[in-house]
Amino acid sequence: MSDPLGSHIREALFSTPPRPEEPKAPATQPESGETPADLADELRIDLYRWMRLTRTFDNTMVAMWKQGRGLGGTFSGRGHEGISVPIGLALGPDDVIAPMHRDVGSYLVRGMTPARVFGNLLGKVTGPSGGRDANLHGMGDLSLGIIGYVSHIPQQIPISLGVAMSFHYRDEPRVALTVCGDGGTTAGAYHESLNMAALYSAPLVLVVENNQYAYSTPLDQQMATFAITERAAGYGLTARTEDGNDVEAMYRSVKAAVDQARSGGGPTVIEARTMRMLGHAIHDGAEYVPPELLEEWETRDPVEGQRRRLLAGGVCDPARLEDIDAWARTEIDAAVAEAEAAPFPHPDTVSDGVYA
Repeated sequence: MSDPLGSHIREALFSTPPRPEEPKAPATQPESGETPADLADELRIDLYRWMRLTRTFDNTMVAMWKQGRGLGGTFSGRGHEGISVPIGLALGPDDVIAPMHRDVGSYLVRGMTPARVFGNLLGKVTGPSGGRDANLHGMGDLSLGIIGYVSHIPQQIPISLGVAMSFHYRDEPRVALTVCGDGGTTAGAYHESLNMAALYSAPLVLVVENNQYAYSTPLDQQMATFAITERAAGYGLTARTEDGNDVEAMYRSVKAAVDQARSGGGPTVIEARTMRMLGHAIHDGAEYVPPELLEEWETRDPVEGQRRRLLAGGVCDPARLEDIDAWARTEIDAAVAEAEAAPFPHPDTVSDGVYA
């Protein structure tokens, strides 16, 4: 009996593809303190300040969950500060950002106070969702130019593209920036949005947080090639790969993409390579992640890396950094106290803000 598929087709369909090469961590962050002249010393210190505040927030959030202090969904962004902070700082005041659940740094940079974020996590009326979402999802605030996180990744991309197109149609010099993970790059909405963004030269910046796991699925089980940047470039837009743990490199790259989009130069995709240092959410022990992989990336911690860089370059002395660390602890302690003292929403308001 003849094979209706043909042996060559059958082999292509059913044979196991070769395992792709694992992505390498970018080179270790420089210890010399060298930096391009376009980053002023105060900006470099500000990058550290916002990362330290974000890390202190994250450590406190995780500790509160372990203590049973009433938090809802708890998603750690530890290790992502080198991405979340510069994507917020590189934007202008009239630009719009659609962050994800590991991008608390961008919320803080845009003006959302730690007390409001903790209020959201605790289901208090003072949170951005007014107690409707005890999570890091429902934290949109358009007065701050923040679109609330849509948990069905990458559905934020077409929404952000729509925002960017509205700027384009109105001839406004504004930019929309959004984020997705490595897993989101395999979805249809990602590719359709990139095609349209390139076609209409939309003022859109997309940062792909490649933290190597889509929940528990590693990269080599998501895609046959890790060429995220190359695939994006195939749509005719600017695309590049950056070290997501190097906050200065990320700031320069995002700032260049924002400036390009604002001047009519079209969209950019930035693949930021990093590592998710804890599980998908706090309940996930991430036993599926090889310990040696975490150990490797722990040596490249973005917060400590920037601290070493500032000290090695003589940008500031240890006392100033210790003052920043103390300020961050004070800010977060006060934020927790404010959020815990805030009221829960009244039951009579349960249907407020519901439109469908």
